[in-house]
Amino acid sequence: MPAAQRVAGRARLFCGKSDGRTRLQRLYQDGSAKIRMPAVEGDPLEAVLINTAGGMTGGDRLGWTIEVGAGASASITTQACEKVYRAAADRAETSVGLRVAPGGRIAWLPQETIVFDRAAFARTLDVELGDDAEALMLEATLFGRLAMGERTVQGSFHDRWRVRQGGALIHAEDFRLGPDIAATLQRRAATGGALAVATVLLVSPQAEDLLDKVRTIVGDPGIGGPVISGGGGASFWNVGRSGKLLARLCAGDGYQLRKRLVPLVELLNGRAGLPKLWSL
Repeated sequence: MPAAQRVAGRARLFCGKSDGRTRLQRLYQDGSAKIRMPAVEGDPLEAVLINTAGGMTGGDRLGWTIEVGAGASASITTQACEKVYRAAADRAETSVGLRVAPGGRIAWLPQETIVFDRAAFARTLDVELGDDAEALMLEATLFGRLAMGERTVQGSFHDRWRVRQGGALIHAEDFRLGPDIAATLQRRAATGGALAVATVLLVSPQAEDLLDKVRTIVGDPGIGGPVISGGGGASFWNVGRSGKLLARLCAGDGYQLRKRLVPLVELLNGRAGLPKLWSL
């Protein structure tokens, strides 16, 4: 049998500060990867990522590269939730590269990834931050949609993050599930049966000041408080001349997760607030 034709897409966006505001400098699009920029009156520059294939399955490849110049600011989201369907062979892969020059800021805020039963998916997030650069990064994943009677039982999922600032590694994680995804999620050390999860990372000198408010939204009472079912946790570390705030959230379904993600993003993204395409 001949090999099936698979989706391949790659897009790159470069923006920088010019005449007092962030402006597009270069844009490249190939295959199913498209980028659109809504009209905004000021910073940050807003960009919407679109996969015109309408989802991913085994063998598909998507790549996004965003570069923000010195003193510039960009907010990146997706047109809709990315769907990863059952894979007959191979796995779907998404690679994301974010580069922020000194004094710049990026908010990486894609909508949720929905992983269907027997899907195979790997995602990498590689971030390079200059001195005094700031970044807000979010990845949320749904293992099934209860409202649609769907549940992810079997499959393969791998999420890999590497974040560097000034050349130093300040955050690294590898999250793997499979092949028995449903059984693993039932464990208390995992999500205790929750099907919707999210990781939020803020790298900023102001991160520590937001920790208490983040814990209130996430459902983490801090040290010595009662554990809240379906909540999560948040912590802060000093990293170089900056700081990092890491939050984990889990919920029974995507709606309950987004009810907390919306105020969390509004808090951490400052004046830029929530991407216009987000809604409950």
